[in-house]
Amino acid sequence: MASTEIELHGHIIDSLVLPRVWGAIEDAGARFRVREMRVGQSENETSYARIEVIADTQARLDELMSELLQLGATPAAARDAATAPVTQPGVLPDDFYSTTNLPTQVRVAGRWVDVENIEMDVAIAVDLAAGRAYARPMHEAALGEEVVIGYTGVRVEPLERARAHREAFGFMQSPVSSERAKALAITEVAETMRATRARGGKILFVLGPAVVHTAARQHVADLIRRGYIQVIFGGNAIVAHDVEAAMFGTSLGINLKTGEPVEHGHRNHLRAINAVRACGSLDEARKRGLLGDGIVAAALEHHVELVLAGSIRDDGPMPGVITDSVQAQGRMRQAVRGVEVAVMAASMLHAIATGNLLPATVRCVAVDINPAVVTKIADRGTAQAMGLVTDVELFLGALAAALADGAAKAEKG
Repeated sequence: MASTEIELHGHIIDSLVLPRVWGAIEDAGARFRVREMRVGQSENETSYARIEVIADTQARLDELMSELLQLGATPAAARDAATAPVTQPGVLPDDFYSTTNLPTQVRVAGRWVDVENIEMDVAIAVDLAAGRAYARPMHEAALGEEVVIGYTGVRVEPLERARAHREAFGFMQSPVSSERAKALAITEVAETMRATRARGGKILFVLGPAVVHTAARQHVADLIRRGYIQVIFGGNAIVAHDVEAAMFGTSLGINLKTGEPVEHGHRNHLRAINAVRACGSLDEARKRGLLGDGIVAAALEHHVELVLAGSIRDDGPMPGVITDSVQAQGRMRQAVRGVEVAVMAASMLHAIATGNLLPATVRCVAVDINPAVVTKIADRGTAQAMGLVTDVELFLGALAAALADGAAKAEKG
């Protein structure tokens, strides 16, 4: 038999940390003994538990401890994190610790330090001399770099249920449903965006081409001009169809005003791409008046960071689209620094990729007419996302209106 003791701190009961830990132990065929327990007696008072975990073998215990760590448990015996050097560039040591997107600390030289730029499914590199730790993607692992191995000296802070009685982005959201009260949710998203900008925080929008297809592009452009968007992620299609709309008034050959197909309209997006490629850049196309007053024009005018990650099916592509996926991932990784709110509108591929790069503390809202898309974003690791199943044009229109109403009330007040 092998055993070790773990500790749990915080709101471990109402946030379901304690029962999840017990469930994981039982599911693994192991046993536990509660050695000490203190239960908070009020909504704001925290609880504490010290639990002995017992497994048949050390190997099973180690495997179980790796899972318990992700749930917020920490070994009762405080020891520094174990590390091993990278011996081959881009290859991690055996038994490297794989992160979640939850706030994480490692113990270095007897003190706990935050892991910088935390995201899911990467390693943790440690600068022992500087006493720093930071998330390190596998392909960026450098020769000689010290990487955390095992689970000793690592602790994860689990998401907890919001203390407020009504919190749009609170832990343990209700299941994705088209029946959700959208007006209230949109109002709370607007309030969160307004508060974020008031303190200088960044807001990220991840946009799919349906934003243009549904004629919602003017809502996005309006939000950019009013300072509510600092970063935009998307692919080749969102730019191609935004420029198509500016040049021809169509999206995928459909007239955006009448909803009727235009003769030979199927080639309009190719004509738009070709015209911008002739200019050499999106900025030059804007100077020549090809971009109208849509999303790309507003983004360039207001210096919004635009990261466009291409895919295998792209036409053209448009100038500015990054066709190397690893390079695109690196650009996205840099751009999410400082982002506090992320709105993912009518996007699945880019939304899931973005969610994988974001810390769990970033407030996310995923909007799509297809409930399967919203569910998949949460299932792929972005569990903190609020899911809204609705038409993206209706959502963005209502969001822009809510922000305008809030600004008007603030001016009167």
